[in-house]
Amino acid sequence: DSALGVMNSAELPSLAQMFFGIRGGCLGETCAAALIVGGLYLIVRKVITPTIPLFYVGTVAVAMLIAGSGNISFVAYQLLSGGLLLGAIFMATDYTTSPLGFKGKVIFAVGCGIITSLIRIFGSLPEGVSFSIILMNILVPHIESLTSSKPFGTVKEKKSKKEEVA
Repeated sequence: DSALGVMNSAELPSLAQMFFGIRGGCLGETCAAALIVGGLYLIVRKVITPTIPLFYVGTVAVAMLIAGSGNISFVAYQLLSGGLLLGAIFMATDYTTSPLGFKGKVIFAVGCGIITSLIRIFGSLPEGVSFSIILMNILVPHIESLTSSKPFGTVKEKKSKKEEVA
């Protein structure tokens, strides 16, 4: 059972147990410390940028702060449980399915965070990370077309005389 499923039961693991992975859960999502260290390693090696993980987790934190009526403990459990860190650091930053530019990455990450939060709050599924990333991957071509800048030196097409008259 995932940690989010355990949150619906009577006894919750401590935040320290969740951070260090001393609890049950799905493979790869139990130890937040290891996921964060892995993410920092990828950032230092310049394999990924911190934009998508920070905006993704930040959006979920803000949404859960609102949903939890300002309860910081609720927010901490939401951030450390489930596959949020795994998805934000290792899945959402995939080169082939995430936007290239900064604006596109921010839009993508905030969209993932909003969808994840909506699924966690209103959905009947225990986890919304993978669904949110897949749904936002569908929108990446549109995000790219709206946020990508034109290459330096490109010339705007001039209108012909016939188009100006019409």
